Amino acid sequence: MNRPQTIQIFLPDGSPRSVKIAEITNRVVKAVLVPRNKLEYIASRTEIRNVGIYFLFGEDANKAKPIVYIGEAEDCFERLKQHNRTKEFWNYAVVMVSKINAFTKSHAKYLEYIAVDLAKESNRFETDNLTAPSKPFITESMEADLLDSFDTVKILLSTLGFPVYDKINKEEVTLKELLFLKGKGVIAEGDLIDDGFVVFKESRVNKETTPSCHKYLIDMREKLLQANIIVETNNGYKFAQNYIFNSPSTAGGFVLGRNTNGWTKWKNKEGVTLDELKRK
Repeated sequence: MNRPQTIQIFLPDGSPRSVKIAEITNRVVKAVLVPRNKLEYIASRTEIRNVGIYFLFGEDANKAKPIVYIGEAEDCFERLKQHNRTKEFWNYAVVMVSKINAFTKSHAKYLEYIAVDLAKESNRFETDNLTAPSKPFITESMEADLLDSFDTVKILLSTLGFPVYDKINKEEVTLKELLFLKGKGVIAEGDLIDDGFVVFKESRVNKETTPSCHKYLIDMREKLLQANIIVETNNGYKFAQNYIFNSPSTAGGFVLGRNTNGWTKWKNKEGVTLDELKRK
């Protein structure tokens, strides 16, 4: 269950689009968000010249999902400088360090291990790590403390706009909230969530597209096919995993293969439209 939280975000240079330092005041983990073009500025600060884990975020026009790379370092700033020279995709880094300088190399390695493992499990971002780190040996009590710290990591990441670990479970959607879209030979299930519209795994997709279908929807189909997010069936396509679209209309158009108003096409089991449920 989610519970109310107070998060403090400090803007060291005063710009809301620049460096952000976030913390839950009664926790030991601190998050530092650094836009790539602010590496020189952050060099003058001490927050990320410390042991911790870091996340690199970006996008690729050929990828169906945003990308994350996860690593650990004894000096996170020096590691970011290395990645600035060698990795192209990222635009933002988020570094997680201890406010009381309590993390050791073993702590960081365990946090990296759990961060990569759970990022792959949640499947919200495409993970750029070529190999999964192995689990280091730590004591049982240390593992319990680090799992508690990782709960803070997840909250801070999502607060800063990177919901890497926010799982989407159809089972948690009530039948009243579950939305359906039906077309010729297809039926899809979805839900309006905080960061878009999710179409659930096993939803069917019309294989054909109309001549007037927007090109971006056709291109998106090809991209999701290549990523195995949708797979071909005997009479069309189906979703092999949950996928978040930026709007109900994009989700509806993708499923039906034609331009559509998703606010009126997605309906609950009683036939009430999404427009009536959420906008009237």
